[in-house]
Amino acid sequence: MKLTTKQLTLCALLTAMALALSYLENLFPLSLAIPVPGVKLGLANIVTVFALYALGPGEALLILLARCFLGALFAGNMNALVFSLLGALSALGTMVLLSRRRALSIYGVSVGGAAAHNCGQIAAALLTLGSTAPLYYLPVLLAVSLLTGGLTGLASACLFRGLRHTDLMKG
Repeated sequence: MKLTTKQLTLCALLTAMALALSYLENLFPLSLAIPVPGVKLGLANIVTVFALYALGPGEALLILLARCFLGALFAGNMNALVFSLLGALSALGTMVLLSRRRALSIYGVSVGGAAAHNCGQIAAALLTLGSTAPLYYLPVLLAVSLLTGGLTGLASACLFRGLRHTDLMKG
């Protein structure tokens, strides 16, 4: 994949934005509003959804991988990398497939990505713990992904609406 200077610059900016949103999200624990341990809004996924639709799956993958690796490095928690990667790659793969279905809006694609992210993280927990106990938590996470994925889809739709008069995605 050969990127133009404009595309590379946009990928770098989106990676920085995803890292900032991920960091910001850690400052405001969602557990105050939704009393489910480990639940996050997935604000960085707004960037992934945007990149998928605006730039394509290849660039979205580059941004996602950079965010996962740099996020783990900056947080000093390389152990969390397997959770981050499995969740993020599951989400992106699902969103790529769902985005090809004309019947689904950006909201449906985002909800599917949130659900897949939770499945990927449960898979990481299964691998890490060597136990099937995390599977019991999956229905709760999938229910919450309807809310978090819907909010991420809404934010992404608003972003596209706000940028529709710009030439950001052209050339």
